[in-house]
Amino acid sequence: MQDAHTHNYKIEYTCPMHPEIKQDRPGMCQECGMNLIKSQEPSSKNQNKSNGHSHHQEFNKHAGHSTNIFKTKFWVSLILSVPVVLYSDIVRTLLSWQAPVFPGSKFVPLILSSIIFFYGGWVFIASAYRELKAKMPGMMTLIALAIITAYVYSVFVVFAGGDKTLFWELATLITVMLLGHWMEMRAVSSAQGALKELSKLLPDKAEVIRGGKTVVVSLEEVKASDIVLVKPGGKIPADGLVEEGDSDVDESLATGESKPVEKNKGSEVIAGTINGDGSLKIRVTKIGDETFLAGVMRLVAEAQASKSRLQLLSDRAAYYLTIIAVITGATTLAAWLASGSGANFAVERMVAVLVIACPHALGLAIPLVASISTTKAANNGFLVKQRMALEAARKVNTVLFDKTGTLTRGEFGVDTIIPSANEKQDTVLRLAASVNSHSEHPIAKAIVKTAKDKGLELKPVNNFERIAGKGAKGKVENRAVYVGSPSLAEDLKISMGPNLEPQVEKLSKQGKTVIHVIADNKLVGSIALGDIIREESKEAIKQLKEMGIKSAMITGDSEDVAKWVAEELGLDEYFAKVLPDQKSEKVKLLQSEGAKVAMVGDGINDAPALTQADLAIAIGAGTNVAIESAGIILVKNDPRDIVKIIRLSKLTYTKMIQNLFWATGYNVVAIPLAAGVLAFKGIVLQPALAAVFMSLSTVIVAVNALLLKRKKINA
Repeated sequence: MQDAHTHNYKIEYTCPMHPEIKQDRPGMCQECGMNLIKSQEPSSKNQNKSNGHSHHQEFNKHAGHSTNIFKTKFWVSLILSVPVVLYSDIVRTLLSWQAPVFPGSKFVPLILSSIIFFYGGWVFIASAYRELKAKMPGMMTLIALAIITAYVYSVFVVFAGGDKTLFWELATLITVMLLGHWMEMRAVSSAQGALKELSKLLPDKAEVIRGGKTVVVSLEEVKASDIVLVKPGGKIPADGLVEEGDSDVDESLATGESKPVEKNKGSEVIAGTINGDGSLKIRVTKIGDETFLAGVMRLVAEAQASKSRLQLLSDRAAYYLTIIAVITGATTLAAWLASGSGANFAVERMVAVLVIACPHALGLAIPLVASISTTKAANNGFLVKQRMALEAARKVNTVLFDKTGTLTRGEFGVDTIIPSANEKQDTVLRLAASVNSHSEHPIAKAIVKTAKDKGLELKPVNNFERIAGKGAKGKVENRAVYVGSPSLAEDLKISMGPNLEPQVEKLSKQGKTVIHVIADNKLVGSIALGDIIREESKEAIKQLKEMGIKSAMITGDSEDVAKWVAEELGLDEYFAKVLPDQKSEKVKLLQSEGAKVAMVGDGINDAPALTQADLAIAIGAGTNVAIESAGIILVKNDPRDIVKIIRLSKLTYTKMIQNLFWATGYNVVAIPLAAGVLAFKGIVLQPALAAVFMSLSTVIVAVNALLLKRKKINA
């Protein structure tokens, strides 16, 4: 039986940057070249149902727009504007020059301005219609009002037999507005450039091993569980696990990691990353929408759809500025008509007010900065899921880390090797690793890995035997070697001795697992293993201290273990023996003391604490990017990225405030000037000049936002 809900939805593919572009199959965006991502949309039967907030739905003022549309319209309008200006009274007045007169020449401005109005200006009228339909009047509404008023008035004057038209003002106004929008679209496109590159990482084809032969197929034909061959320098076509081969892979564009990452059998690889100088055979585990890159694009789309507090403030300001402009424009028209200054001058003043007050720069001020910061985050190893979260990061004064897997590696590793008298550390490690090379126990694997990392040669083992719950034994170079727990040493009646015992006791109190290496009934040495503290953690805590931010740790481990980790890292505070369901209480405790808390966890048992925190940061662990409880996700388990988040947050906020100033400050002077308050002194702001000033503020805002791309957030 068919699911009762399936008919309510249809699958569509949309562009994260141009949501108005939709189609029913995968492909690339015709505007920016980005891969379309899958989304479920309500079917036509239900799409008109809303949650009661339909009048506040997201509105995209650039729906259907592209850089090339404005570029073409600008150049055509510019060329047609030249004769309109030449046949205007402004040229006769300023230059005392008359354009060639011929039968019908007086209709040249009307004809050419009509073409400019319908060809170049219609894009603004169509956008204004969408604004009004969405009950969100804004900059497009003001532009449309200005050009419609100027055009209709001028046409009326011509057919009424008059000559005081506003054709040259109309033509230049539309041309300048098209130039401003072209520059804006170029700026937005530039801001999204890195994300476009991310979307283009995947190769077009892949070499798949089928039936013992290598077959070149298109990417769409690759299936989960396929074995793909990636040659040196090639792009990895899908997420998967290395089945065979050794190489270094450049994951910089996907994870922000600048150094190539070593890959061998069992290693995870990410679609779109670039293979080094070795060949790899990879078993595909994820394809299409399930891949890491698809997850990144979904998160970016979600971040682009979400809004920060400053953007909500900006949107509200733009709305009220539109209302103020319309009221001021109408008042200006009425006042000048009442003063007897003539309809031409009155309409000209109203048009200037409508143009100068366009909240164009205001509409661009925040979204462009947010777009750049989202891109910058993705290029630095973390993904912004909610813009509110990035905005909140600048206020954080306490970072609360989960211990295991965040500050530590979350896996066993050799911490300390203590040799007995007259023995060397390498000897202790070699004997232990040689015996344990036959064991699958996590402790055994950690010892073997450490020995191999140090380049030690393991010796052959004879008569290997596992001692249940205590360790293992075997013959190494004709020596009877035992490797195991303190209870195994007790069974063999081996004592630590006065030199080793205090060190072993100290390490045990730190929560370390201590095993002993015994050869021919003599203690060769001891090895302490534990959850290894990340080197990056020390750097992160140090950098946070330099920024004046406190660091704390929360763990379910014992007091001794927590205290040791806290002292090693220089943490300001720690909470030990905390059960998962108690973690949110610790966050509340810090908040009650006035702390703005950023919680860093794995997003699973830390979910309640992440939800409670002022800023929730989840560990993405390479390919897990769908953690619901966090606003920001770290692609790598690198706590140093917390510092980057806070720095980017502060830089983003500063740019947003600067842009709000540039976008609104000039209106204080410009609107009264456009209304003609200084007309008695001969100072009059023409509509075209008003458009230049308005466009100039937009350009300043765009350039200022783009400067964020050059800012460094690394230490």
